[in-house]
This record gives sequence, structure tokens and C-alpha cells, in this order.
Amino acid sequence: MNPVKALEQHGQAVWLDFLARGFVSKGDLKRLIDEDGVKGVTSNPAIFEKAIGSSDEYDAPIARALKSGDRSPTQLFEAVAVEDIQNAADVLRPVYDGFDGNDGFVSLEVSPYLAMDSKGTITEAEQLWKAVDRKNLMIKVPATDACLPAIQHLISKGISVNITLLFAQAVYRQVAEAYLAGLEAYVADGGDPSHVASVASFFVSRIDSVVDKQLDEKIAQANDPSEKERLTALKGKIAIANAKMAYQDYKQLFSGERWERLAAKGAKPQRLLWASTGTKNKDYSDVLYVEELIGPNTVNTVPPATLDAFRDHGKVRDSLEEDVESAQDALDELAKSGISLDQITADLVIDGVKQFADAADKLYGAVAFKRATVMGLELGQQTIAAAGDLEKKVAAATEDWRKTAKIRRLWHKDATVWTGRDEHKWLGWLTSAAKADIADYEDYAARVKGQKFSDAVVLGMGGSSLGPEVLAETFPRKAGFPRLHVLDSTDPAQVRAMEKAIDITRTVFIVSSKSGGTTEPNAMKDYFFARVSEAIGPNKAGHRFIAVTDPGSSLEKAARAQGFARIFHGEPTIGGRYSVLSPFGLVPAATAGIDVRRLITHAQSMVRSCGPDVPPLQNPGVQLGLAMGLAGLEGRDKVTIFASPRIADFGAWAEQLIAESTGKEGKGLIPIDGELLADPAVYGDDRFFIDIKVDGDDVPGHDAKLAALEDAGHPVVRIVMKSIDQLGQEFFRFEMATAVAGAVLGINPFDQPDVEAAKIKTRELTAAFEQTGALPAEEPVVSIKGCELYTDTHNAESLREHGADGTLASWLKAHLGRAGDGDYIALLGYIDRNPGNIDTLQNIRLKLRDAKHLATCAEFGPRFLHSTGQAYKGGPDSGVFLQITADDAQDLPIPGQKASFGVIKAAQARGDFDVLTERGRRALRVHLKGNLKSGLKMLDSAISEALS
Repeated sequence: MNPVKALEQHGQAVWLDFLARGFVSKGDLKRLIDEDGVKGVTSNPAIFEKAIGSSDEYDAPIARALKSGDRSPTQLFEAVAVEDIQNAADVLRPVYDGFDGNDGFVSLEVSPYLAMDSKGTITEAEQLWKAVDRKNLMIKVPATDACLPAIQHLISKGISVNITLLFAQAVYRQVAEAYLAGLEAYVADGGDPSHVASVASFFVSRIDSVVDKQLDEKIAQANDPSEKERLTALKGKIAIANAKMAYQDYKQLFSGERWERLAAKGAKPQRLLWASTGTKNKDYSDVLYVEELIGPNTVNTVPPATLDAFRDHGKVRDSLEEDVESAQDALDELAKSGISLDQITADLVIDGVKQFADAADKLYGAVAFKRATVMGLELGQQTIAAAGDLEKKVAAATEDWRKTAKIRRLWHKDATVWTGRDEHKWLGWLTSAAKADIADYEDYAARVKGQKFSDAVVLGMGGSSLGPEVLAETFPRKAGFPRLHVLDSTDPAQVRAMEKAIDITRTVFIVSSKSGGTTEPNAMKDYFFARVSEAIGPNKAGHRFIAVTDPGSSLEKAARAQGFARIFHGEPTIGGRYSVLSPFGLVPAATAGIDVRRLITHAQSMVRSCGPDVPPLQNPGVQLGLAMGLAGLEGRDKVTIFASPRIADFGAWAEQLIAESTGKEGKGLIPIDGELLADPAVYGDDRFFIDIKVDGDDVPGHDAKLAALEDAGHPVVRIVMKSIDQLGQEFFRFEMATAVAGAVLGINPFDQPDVEAAKIKTRELTAAFEQTGALPAEEPVVSIKGCELYTDTHNAESLREHGADGTLASWLKAHLGRAGDGDYIALLGYIDRNPGNIDTLQNIRLKLRDAKHLATCAEFGPRFLHSTGQAYKGGPDSGVFLQITADDAQDLPIPGQKASFGVIKAAQARGDFDVLTERGRRALRVHLKGNLKSGLKMLDSAISEALS
């Protein structure tokens, strides 16, 4: 007789440790059932990974699954795995029926990531049990301390369980107790235990692998030949002895009064299943662990190669209870030799969990790769060219993040991914897209459309304004909806220009502030509320205002008092710069008629791509973050962002996200937005380039220049979007990348300690104005025709030492001369951010870049205070700052306040500059007198002279 089939005559069932779609569909499993008497199938992540990752067999099923909508790798795997398990269960159903539910099972494992999570294991096991919906299913659960309660719970709910990763007899007894207690609870609740089955998968060969290694070490150390002989005799014996003694426990546990009561109700004993039965030591018989463990009411699960070997030359006998005393003697001898089997089995559980997790990483990585392949351009495409040492460091960090489960820990809000302080309190952005109430936004948008507004204006700063600004600049105006504007300045000319650009009687204002106490939005609210009241009447004014703020803020109280049309609550666990996919970005989007559902759907695709089940290598957010962070540690800390014409404003949003998140504690990345792409010779070796474009948004010569940068050894990241509808994907990609980069840099990417410092200075100055009617007097270090120069004593002395005298050009030459390799030059203009002034600062910065070969920034205050201002003060001391202020041609009062917009702006500029100098930064302030256009022209000429 076929030796495999003969095992059933000795009471042992053979299960196959293998499963693949074609194996079932082509009839191979059915043949093994018929010819070999195979009675079950087990699966695990390693088996599925080999089937999915090593062939194209699952490409079509994954593509079909994605046709009904995008899914995470876990959801995709479950979809195909459940189908495979169902098909195998159906093939085995005649066995199940023929053996009255005692055999014919298929096992499906819960995620190995849940090995230390009892609640998570229960949730997933119950979900899989329901999804497969087959009586002859067993859910595989590991025998960890954490999962013992899960095993008992699942049995108590009538779910059949295969307990895996069993090595120790003591743990087996605990597992059996969990099964018995679960059955008793199930029966007490009125359940019929006759359909509940369980096996305890006792691992075998792995024990000998470890024990034999330790025996070999002791044999090598032994001097006594008899001792060497005694130790040698134990090799290859311990795993089998351990299993035999566990079987003795089994017989005792499933007998006696307690068991008889359950058996009378129809309960089945929990069979011991011998797992890991493929022989790993080539010196041993390839069927050793089958031949030596044959006994009644047991299961042996074997890989295909072992099955073939046993069919060919296996010998069948009742071996399990042969010479039990000798088995115990072998265990005793092992203990005498100083080798602890308890320690070995405990370590094997830990190692087993790790191996299963490693296999799961490979599995989900394979599924993630196939998902991305199927989705193609529906996902923004990312390539990272990081040659040489940086490439090696990214690869090493990628493996470290995988081994230490950092991406899963990040999603589980483990603050130790960063500094272990309060990071866990600021991770609401991870799920903000998933939590978006799309139906409510759509209803709100319909109401806005019905009002026939001409304009909508966001009044906000930093994260509350820059996200909406990207939306306003990227998406064309939608018919029937208002045109979206953003005001994030206290510059009187800019406020006045906004008022002139809109029809005040047909405009809705969105006042956006998390805390509700931010100076600028409140000032802007007060101003425009008064203007609307004048235009349509104070009783109607509130109907034209929307508030977006955190619950309980001072803005919420004011909005209720002033009768705002709607208050949208932000999520307190999301910082402003991470808030674009929350109400702070979605309310402006809905107001402008942007398709929020489409925006969020695309964003969710990137969320899934960066999810906890996507290993670091396949995780685009992690890869970008590791590359950014590690490049920064190498000195390539100037993250230079190029964005193609249709998404040109994206860089301003990414700039504030990166700078405010990473620039602190003397560390950080300095984002460079708005520099035009140039030849490699212009750049130093402190650059890290990111190019983001919309497919088809081609600029002549751009790609060739990028290639030249790469050829010159610069790291270059390329991101290509299929359409602007994928903008939500890029918001999340950069949020994840920034959080990861923060972890690499060893800082908290969710606080902004140095932004507050400038706010305190500003409040002190405005308070002084409220008391005296004037800002505190200040003395310039030098007055020159058309301008005054200001700085602190230390900077002034340094500049004079470098040649500063009575001309503006000499001061600028001395100031710019202090910038060296690895530094950057920042122009900080507290002036109207209009197209002409933007062009002027842009021309000056490019002149500086080309002459000095340094990174440059061109910022407008006070808006940059809430973004790059953090990095300028708290980041690396590599900035050379030129602040530009000017007399306001015409100031603008703020209703209900003594301080005007011009006074607030002046206080903000001075507060900002004071903090820069207090931090020892190289800073010079140029205050232009008279006509601003003429003053900027004078400044431009002086800089040209300074560079000549």
C-alpha cells in the first residue's frame, strides 16, 4: 500500500503544508486526496508569498479585485486568499463530511503582525471566519502569551482554530486548557460543540536545529570521550522526544471527568499536529519526523517534498508511543548537559513570530508591487536616483525600518518612532482622509452653489492657507461656484488688493484657524466682517462667514456670537501643516466646487500605498522620507522642489510642511521652492532635488537638465501625476515622507517651538503700541539715502569688519560675503506679495544663486512666519538672512483695534528679526523709504554691485 495512505490505518491524518490557486483548480489537490488520502491543507504567509510573488498566477485575480475599487495590500491579499481557501475547502468538503467533521480542514492564518495583539487577533479571526464561510475552515492563531485569551475566545464563539508556533510542553498544556475552557463557555451559551475542531501544531525539526547546534558546541568543548559520546547520542533525538511527551499530555488532558462531560455533548478532542516536519539536517532521514511520530488521533502536516519522499520510501509503524521512557530520559540528559530546552522553545517562539512577520513583509510587499503595477498611472509614479553612499544608506535604513516594524509602529502611534515625547498626540492626519464626511461636503457644496456667490476668500495662515492656496491655484474655476482666493497677510496693500478683487456683496469668507487665537486671521475677520456689515447690513453679515476651527476655540465662540452660517470642526490631533486633507483644506475645496469625493478617493490610494501593511521598500512615503532624511544627515539638506506649471503652487505648501516639521534643535531640512532649474555647475553638493509634474506638463529642456543633475551625482526624485485630480495623493505622500524624515533626523516633526518665539515678540510689541500709540523706538545702524539698515550689535560689528561702510552695496557685500559652502541666502520681504514684487525678489534670488552658487529662498512676511520661519530660527545655523521692510504707502485700520494692519505687520517683522538675532543668526534688515518700487530697484542695483 502507498505509505502515505497507510497512515490513516494508524489513526494519523496527513495534511499538506502547501496551497496555490492552480494547484487546486487543476485538480492536483483532489488527486492527492484520492491517491494519498490527504485530509487537510495548511497555509501561511510564506506559502502565499511564494505563490503570489514568484509567478503571474495571481496577477489577473488581483486586477479583478481592483476593478471593484482600490484596496490595501492586506485587503487584496485577503480577497485572493479567501477565494483560494474557499476553493480548497470545497475540494476537501467530501472528506469533512465523510469523517463526520473530524477531518477535511483548510487553515488560514491571521496576520503575523498580530502575534502580540489579542484583540486584533480576535477581530481579524472573526472577520476571516465570516468571509470564508466554510465549516471546514480553521483559523491559525499563534501560541503566544498574548494570543492564548484569543484562542479561548474564538473557541467559545464556535470558531475552529489551528494553534501554531507550539514548541514547549508547558505551553501546549495552556493551549489545551484554552480549548477546553472555550468549549465549556460555548456549551454554556447553548452552542453545539460537535462542529468545533482544533489542532495544536507542535513544531518539531526547528527544535533539533537549535539543540544540535548547542550540542555540537558542547561536544567540541568536552575532553572526556564518554561525555562526547553521551552528548552525540542526543543529536536528532530531542524534537521527537519532546513531541512524544506532549502526546502523553494529550492523552491525559483529553480523558477524565471534565473531558467526558464535553465529549458527551459531542465535543472533539484537540488533536496534536506535527508541524515543521521537513528534515533540515541532511545527515538525517528525509522522512524522520514522519516515521517517528505516527500515532492515533494525530495529524502530520508535510510540505510537498516530504510527502513525495514518504510516499517513495516511508515506513509505517506505531512509533509515537514507542519507548516513551527513553524519550523522557533524553530530555533529562539534555537538561543535565546544561542546555535549557525551556529557553530554546521560548526563543523559538520569538524567532517564529519574527520569521512569520518577515514572510508577511515579503507577502504584502509582493501584493503591494502587483497592486501598483495594475494601478499604473492611477498612482503617482515615483523614482529615486540616489547614487553611491546615499543609495546604500537608504537601502540599509529600509531594511532597518522593516526589521523594527517602524511603519507599523508609526501607524500604531508609537511615539518612540521619533523622540518618544508627545508625537502620538499629533497623528490624526494618518486617517483624516478616511474620516472625511464626503456626503456632508457635497451637501454643503450644493448649498454654496445655490447662493450664487462670485467669490470665496480663505482668511488663514500657514497650514490653514497654503493647502487651500494650492487648490485655488491648481483647479480651474467651477461653473456655478465662487472663485477661490486666499488671504494670508497683514500687509495693508495686500488686504486692500483682495478687497478690490472681489464683490464684497457676493463673497463668502472662510475664517480658518485651529486655535482661533492666531493674530492674522482674527484681524482679517474683523476687517471683512465690518466691510460686509456695511455692504449688506450687520444682521446678514454673519451669513457670509464660515469658520473652520478646533472644537471649543475662541474662534468658535466668536463665530457663534456673530451668527456665522456654518462652523466646521477640525481634528485637534492634526497640526495645521498636516491639515489639508481635513476640514481646513476640504471646506475651501467644497466651497469652490472642487470634487471632494474624487480628491479624497485619490488621496486614499496613496494612504493605502503608504499604509502599515506596505513594507518600507514598496512604501513610497517611507522611501521618499528616508532619502530626504539621510541626505540631510549627509549635508544635502537643501530640499529643492520643482513643480510643473499646472501645480506650480504645490512647492509652497510642501515648503512649509518640510521646514516647519524638520527645522528645529539645530537640525533640519531647508526646502527651496521657486528656484528655476539650472545647469549642475550652479549648485553645490548640499542639494536634494524633487521634481513633481503632471503628465504632459512638459517644459522644454527641463528633463534634460534633471538628467544632467543626476549624472553629476545629485540625488533626484521624480514624481509624475497622471492628472491634477491626484493632488490629494501628493499631499499624503509628502506628509508621510516628512514624518519619516523627522524620525531619521531624530526630532519631533509635529511641534513648532520657534514659531511661538516670534509670536511672543510680536505680542510684546503690539501690546506696547496699545499702551503708547507707537511701537518702541529703534535706531538704525546706518541711514542711507532711500533706506535704513538695522541689525544687532554683534552682526553690526561683524559686518563692519567685513568692509561695511557708508554705502548700501558695502553692507550687502559684507553680509553676503559671510555666506559660505553649505549655507543658504533667504530674502524675507515684509511687503505686498503682488506679481511685480514676486518677480523682483525672484530675479534677485537667482542673481544671488548664480553668483554665489548657494541655495536661495524668497519669502513674503508675515506668511512665511508660519512655515519656513520655524526652520530659519530653529534649524541649522546655515542661513544668511536679508529682511526687507518698507514704509506703507497707505495703512489700513482694523475695526475694534488700536493697531492697524501696518502696525501689526511692522511688529511681526521686528519680532521675527529680533528672534533671528537672538539665536545668533546672520541677519540684516533693509528698511526702504518712500516709493516701494523705487526702493526695490535700488536694492536690486546695490546687490548687483555687491556681487560684482
